[in-house]
Amino acid sequence: ELFSPSQKYQLLVYHADSLFHDKEYRNAVSKYTMALQQKKALSKTSKVRPSTGNAASTPQSQCLPSEIEVKYKMAECYTMLKQDKDAIAILDGIPSRQRTPKINMMLANLYKKAGQERSSVTSYKEVLRQCPLALDAILGLLSLSVKGAEVASMTINIIQSIPNLDWLSVWIKAYAFVHTGDNTRAINTICSLEKKSLLRDNVDLLGSLADLYFRAGDSKNSILKFEQAQMLDPYLIKGMDVYGYLLAREGRLEDVENLGCRLFNISDQHAEPWVVSGCHSFYSKRYSRALYLGAKAIQLNSNSVQALLLKGAALRNMGRVQEAIIHFREAIRLAPCRLDCYEGLIECYLASNSIREAMVMANNVYKTLGANAQTLTLLATVCLEDPVTQEKAKTLLDKALTQRPDYIKAVVKKAELLSREQKYEDGIALLRNALANQSDCVLHRILGDFLVAVNEYQEAMDQYSIALSLDPNDQKSLEGLQKMEKEESPTDATQEEDVDDMEGSGEEGDLEGSDSEAAQWADQEQWFGMQ
Repeated sequence: ELFSPSQKYQLLVYHADSLFHDKEYRNAVSKYTMALQQKKALSKTSKVRPSTGNAASTPQSQCLPSEIEVKYKMAECYTMLKQDKDAIAILDGIPSRQRTPKINMMLANLYKKAGQERSSVTSYKEVLRQCPLALDAILGLLSLSVKGAEVASMTINIIQSIPNLDWLSVWIKAYAFVHTGDNTRAINTICSLEKKSLLRDNVDLLGSLADLYFRAGDSKNSILKFEQAQMLDPYLIKGMDVYGYLLAREGRLEDVENLGCRLFNISDQHAEPWVVSGCHSFYSKRYSRALYLGAKAIQLNSNSVQALLLKGAALRNMGRVQEAIIHFREAIRLAPCRLDCYEGLIECYLASNSIREAMVMANNVYKTLGANAQTLTLLATVCLEDPVTQEKAKTLLDKALTQRPDYIKAVVKKAELLSREQKYEDGIALLRNALANQSDCVLHRILGDFLVAVNEYQEAMDQYSIALSLDPNDQKSLEGLQKMEKEESPTDATQEEDVDDMEGSGEEGDLEGSDSEAAQWADQEQWFGMQ
């Protein structure tokens, strides 16, 4: 009662701000609402009062928190509470002329998330009109299929008026290629940018380049660029989820574990550390734990594509295929140009014997992303599942290998086809050619299998050993090597059969152990409230 109406308004805003910083978002919204009501009453009383007091009240009114700023804070609370419709409603209530760039930016992102693309484009363009160098707004427009030339035209005046800004038009061109899925041209354009002295050793560009190499299926260069970016910025978090996944896929689980620990020390409020730890669990065949970690990552960032892929893969390997399909579809919605999202969905269809759906999806990917080595191999993978389309698979794989003779997935699938046809000599020649310029665990292991088939036992053992040196956790290589060693030992066939029987029972025991672990984690999952 001791305070004036304007002071009450100020106090309510300060109280709401404090609650916001304490993460009491619902309470903060309540206090912001009260503050706005107080401001409304204040505006009415100031209109009723005579004009004599205006000069004295002007300085005080200028110090009052902005009503627009209060509404922005309310919208922030609603987004933290995942009430996007309420956030849009509060920002929509602000007249267009009074919207600041950050309000338009928040609106654009909210519209995009809600699938209101036209409204999102309008808001991003309004940000660029006020701030022509807002790179996030440029990326937002490009992600919504606005042509690069149109976006560049909105920044042309500022580029011409400020010195040393000629790189921006090339930067826009590069990211236009990124968002249309033209990985090769995007890589070439970013490489040309990186050579310029102003952008040499730019961490953001290196991260984008690493991600593009990953999308193009070039794991070696992707890892190299991620390592460069990491050396330049030891606190880098963005893109480290993809880096961790690549390391895990190559069997470098110790490096993945170290990366996860380092990222958690930087921040546990980002999705990336949880995804990296999830990848370590997934490739250690601890699928329930991977599922929990993926769910935690999605909780922190619902737009994390890598988190959705991790959770989807864990669900698929646990036999929960329909739930996995939902996650892969969401990943495709967020990243329609990423092939690994489609690969995950197609694997789910094949796991549930839905070959027709898998074929439709593979054909759609082939048409939308173009006929490159990756899409050809993906389509061939589905064709291999149907005896009727074996010849088509062979043609597709030959085309893929003509484009990229070193593409590992295509080599593996072609080797699988040759194995079915018992053309082992052709398979050996294919694998030796692929291994001439690269070393890969899977290729060495398959070469070992082919050499066994043609009775080249000593070299087969060498290939299994090389495979295990690259990935000590590769079970199939270990089994191949153990089988060779047993065949070399001076035991009779009966003893060998007994050992094989024991091996079989051991494998079943392992599987039973993994099931009990999965059940244990499933119980913990329920305790954590994760579904």
